[in-house]
Amino acid sequence: MNYRPVLNNIPPVVKNLIIINVLFMLATWVFKNMGIDMVEIFGMHYPGSDKFMLHQVITYMFMHGGFTHILFNMFALWMFGRVLESVWGPKRFLMYYMITGIGAIALHTLISYFEISAMQNTIQAFQNTPSPEILDQFVQKNLPNSSVQVRDFVNSWYDDPTNNAFAGEGLNLMQRILKMKMDIPTVGASGAVFGILLAFGMLFPNTQLMLLFPPIPIKAKYFVIGYGLVELYLGLAQPGSNVAHFAHLGGMLFGFILIKYWNKNSRHFY
Repeated sequence: MNYRPVLNNIPPVVKNLIIINVLFMLATWVFKNMGIDMVEIFGMHYPGSDKFMLHQVITYMFMHGGFTHILFNMFALWMFGRVLESVWGPKRFLMYYMITGIGAIALHTLISYFEISAMQNTIQAFQNTPSPEILDQFVQKNLPNSSVQVRDFVNSWYDDPTNNAFAGEGLNLMQRILKMKMDIPTVGASGAVFGILLAFGMLFPNTQLMLLFPPIPIKAKYFVIGYGLVELYLGLAQPGSNVAHFAHLGGMLFGFILIKYWNKNSRHFY
């Protein structure tokens, strides 16, 4: 019997993407012990943040928040990506992967723009008419797990609403929350992976997938539709969540558009 290493059975683009992601993860751990935060450098920051750099549009998708995060992403990339690469070939698969990854962060950034613009408008309204009510609503919406000190400060202003000394500190607090929101990095290959999942569902809609929970078989097309609807619901129901649900949807959306474009312009798509 001839033994062949597992990596030899993986098509080149999928294999190299997995290797690059793992190397980035290892480098993140090593440099963290040296006091260097690679997430701050390579994770995607909001364009209005002082920490934003153009290369982050690409590099964010090779960074991950931990072992579980990268494990599930790389497993999905291996499971579905190798099938797509064998159908499309390395060049088209890599193009698809990168476009869906960039599309994912584009939609995520667009949603962040609306959220941050709303925060800036509220801050402007507060500057025009300072009040504990505006500050309280702002904190509850944008800093739901606020510290005891923040809650005590807001309650103290409620107890003494005519004290103008609270207004300046309240404005500083709102601006700090805004900056914190803008400085939160986005990392992970999930957007591109969701694009791959979408593509698999479109190319092989009737393939049976076995879910881990619940342990039942389901056709790929229904799994993709269901997953997309769940992401949409969570994105709308949990604004400000640590999970970038709209980035996942962005990967699926751009993947759908790209596949439709390829189908329209190539008779030999499959």
